[in-house]
Amino acid sequence: MLLKIPQILDATGVARARQLLAEAPWADGRTTAGAQAALVKNNQQLQPGSEQHRELQALVLQALEKHPLFFSATLPKRVLPPLFNRYGGHANAYGSHVDQAIRYLPGGVQRVRTDISCTMFFSDPADYDGGELVIEHSYGEQRVKLSAGDIVVYPGTSVHRVEPVTRGERLASFFWIESMVRADEQRRLLYEMDMSLMKLRSELGETAELVQLTGTYHNLLRMWADT
Repeated sequence: MLLKIPQILDATGVARARQLLAEAPWADGRTTAGAQAALVKNNQQLQPGSEQHRELQALVLQALEKHPLFFSATLPKRVLPPLFNRYGGHANAYGSHVDQAIRYLPGGVQRVRTDISCTMFFSDPADYDGGELVIEHSYGEQRVKLSAGDIVVYPGTSVHRVEPVTRGERLASFFWIESMVRADEQRRLLYEMDMSLMKLRSELGETAELVQLTGTYHNLLRMWADT
């Protein structure tokens, strides 16, 4: 499931993120890429451990925790700490690649399966030319270029790339999620059911039929979830 979620981060949060990124120490993005991805990765990445990096991670994670649509779509079991990148100038693109299936939490002790890939945008589309996130899936290519504060989530199995930035700079956060529900199709069905339940509840109130359907949703989640 590919889903665009608007305004996860509000205008105040976006402004603070941009301020921190303007002051941040940047490094070659290839240092965190796998062997295949490093061959096509040409961007800059915020160095881990800096004060700006820690504050930005907290800013993004707090915004995610408050957003019910994000939870419904991803059903997160573990969220890898967000990373941050910059595209522009000579470090301006990332060729076609697939994200690593397994990554490690800081310290290298706990492994996390990357079921879902996420990108949060800090630059508005008018700030730069190019830089589209291009995601390949069964319905063809999806080209994504969202407003600052918006996020896109998509299967970690997807081949994807970032087109060259030819003007300005593209600032974003990227991270991965291990979901309680491993299968993308099952997550999609649960999300669609949850959205329909919320819409019906707002229109009809808490009817007996909705109570029963809500129970069905939770029984499916109980059947499929690994906590």
